[in-house]
Amino acid sequence: MAEFATSIDIAAEPDFVFRFLTTNDGMTAWMGQWADLDPEPGGAFAVDIFGSPVRGEFLEVDPPHRVVVSWGYAGSEDLPPGASRVAFTLTPIESGTRVDLLHTDLPERHAPGHARGWQYFVERLALAGAGVDPGPDTWTPTDTVM
Repeated sequence: MAEFATSIDIAAEPDFVFRFLTTNDGMTAWMGQWADLDPEPGGAFAVDIFGSPVRGEFLEVDPPHRVVVSWGYAGSEDLPPGASRVAFTLTPIESGTRVDLLHTDLPERHAPGHARGWQYFVERLALAGAGVDPGPDTWTPTDTVM
């Protein structure tokens, strides 16, 4: 199994950034075209990203410090709903918030595509979290996720 980690600084307070990880409108501002989020442990985490149905559940919700979700794809045999885990840790810094992202338990064949995807999406999160409209999400996966 593989993992991917990255960090990004956002020019906004953690409580503001936290909403982009836990609300439908916040999530789709930077990732996906549709979301149905129930941000409590055991609550649904569902985001459609350019036709890919990401499904899982919220595992940890500690406002405004940490969000952990399970992650997988409806219909996938090697990365089914909830098979991997994504943790977002928000730390206050002088300029706003540092977001550390760690995606674990990825099947090796999914690691390169997720690394490219997360690089694209954290840049969009930084813009949205700072109050800048990143425009429509036009992410197109370069490899099959299902």
